[in-house]
Amino acid sequence: MQPKVTIIMATYNRAHFIVATLESIKKQTFSNWECLIIDDVGTDNTSEVIAPVLVEDSRFTFLKRPDSYQKGLPGCRNYGLDLAKGDYIIFFDDDDIVHPQNLELCIKELEKPEISFCRYEREVFTGEFNYDFDYSKEYSSFFIDVNDLEKLLNNNLPFNSCAVMWKKECFAGNRFVEHLMYAEEWELYSRILSAGIKGISIKKCLFYGRKHLKSNTGEFFTHNPVRRKSHCDAIVLVIKNLKEKQLLTNSLIRYFVTTSLDYKEYKLFSQILKILNLPLLQKIKWQIYYSSYFLRLPIYKMKKNIKK
Repeated sequence: MQPKVTIIMATYNRAHFIVATLESIKKQTFSNWECLIIDDVGTDNTSEVIAPVLVEDSRFTFLKRPDSYQKGLPGCRNYGLDLAKGDYIIFFDDDDIVHPQNLELCIKELEKPEISFCRYEREVFTGEFNYDFDYSKEYSSFFIDVNDLEKLLNNNLPFNSCAVMWKKECFAGNRFVEHLMYAEEWELYSRILSAGIKGISIKKCLFYGRKHLKSNTGEFFTHNPVRRKSHCDAIVLVIKNLKEKQLLTNSLIRYFVTTSLDYKEYKLFSQILKILNLPLLQKIKWQIYYSSYFLRLPIYKMKKNIKK
């Protein structure tokens, strides 16, 4: 039977976590899915520990990333996208736990013709996972479109890579940038949203991310230079896309310029100015804003405290 949903899971040396993730996928209340497990040429015994799962359930397929795709999470996911048979696409990580109703509730929303993606809530956990799930099907929701792009970009409306199900057509002509080793989903998802598609966000937790220092996010927050450089590269790509589509507002420029203060070693501010190609007076305005930010910071904090 043709699968309705394609689950794409990149994996690399997660033999100690991946079986728990696969078991949570097996327990989905919606059963018509395929799960493509794309191994990024790992060196541990992942293939051995998941072998019984593959034998028991033919919906799982284990594949090695071919050399035609760049090493890393984006390359593995692009390989999965090119193989996907489902009408709907969702990305799961190899160390997390999926709510049993994840696929069922997302598909329910995506059956509405005007909806192209379903975003949901995600929680994090450490250590042992509590499997006491909330099975309620009552939740609030709100629509998302290009007007919410700024909220996605400044993380007021986070789009975690594993917390969105997409209609397959969203990826027509859209793929992950394979050299990015952090913020690759942030860059791709903002590019898709900027194209004018509409979606929905439901207020229900359907995914649980395992928090540990060896994750990409964990490495970013411990100042791994590869992850930090990738974040800069992603910002540059996002700004180029927004400028091309005439979606770059003053508030977004302000956000990116402020962010660039944390990436002086990569000369991110200079890269931003080069992309913007502003008239001289506007360029000087942003140079003053950038150079005087830390002098104004105490005033911003005071105003924020007063509002509280």
